Amino acid sequence: MTDPSTGSGPRWLIGLDVDGTILLQDETMSPGVPEAVARLRDAGHEVTIATGRSWMATRRYVEELGLTPAFVVCSNGAVTMRRVGDDWERWSVETFDPSPVLGLLRERLPDARYMVELGSGQRLYTQHLDDWTLDGGRQVDFDELGALPVSRIVVVSPGHDEEDFHRLVADAGLNEVSYAIGWTAWLDIAPQGVDKGTALERVRAELGFEGGRVLVAGDGRNDIGMFGWARSLGGRAVAMGQAPAEVKDAAGEIADDVADGGLAVVLATVPVPSPAAG
Repeated sequence: MTDPSTGSGPRWLIGLDVDGTILLQDETMSPGVPEAVARLRDAGHEVTIATGRSWMATRRYVEELGLTPAFVVCSNGAVTMRRVGDDWERWSVETFDPSPVLGLLRERLPDARYMVELGSGQRLYTQHLDDWTLDGGRQVDFDELGALPVSRIVVVSPGHDEEDFHRLVADAGLNEVSYAIGWTAWLDIAPQGVDKGTALERVRAELGFEGGRVLVAGDGRNDIGMFGWARSLGGRAVAMGQAPAEVKDAAGEIADDVADGGLAVVLATVPVPSPAAG
């Protein structure tokens, strides 16, 4: 696939995680990332986001980075947005019945804060949490969370860490849905068989990119699926330096820490066609 503007060489599909990859913990940009992204965007590469965040919490970073992708992957692959002119539409939405999972979780974490994202994008939650983007959301009783199909369940339980969540998932038998544990120690549950990689494959096929011309970067357990997808195609899968060992093990490359601008260094290795080419 060649650059449509110059015909000067193969374009890459580049899918980037947000938290811990593009962003530092204070939500400022990792050093060098805006410049590195602009270089690839201006060269005609398809640079997009693949995040656990909802679209509502993702769009600002697409705009801040000046990205112009055809698609953006949100909610750990359950939601893919498509650009339509200057606006966006929900192009692909995966949902599941949340009731059985919510029942299992409530037994074990009765004091946790719960949120679900409906197929429409609306969010329902039991208690407010500052880390959640809840514009247009609605506070409801716990029982109402399971009334409609959802694209994700998010659980935050004060006093519980990642290891607690791992044990909980095993004890509750949550093998009928996909789950990830974020860097802020919350449990994020998606439909079975859905992850960032399944969504990016749909995007790759739609846009016609060669398998070996994909690069993904991330730092969390919710990035393991897209690492496996990229590597299976002969593409590049990059784990950030601060990622847990199992995430690094799933990647093909290890970058420096996000605080040290690890992503920018990796993006600088993606070839940019010379102006004289073609």
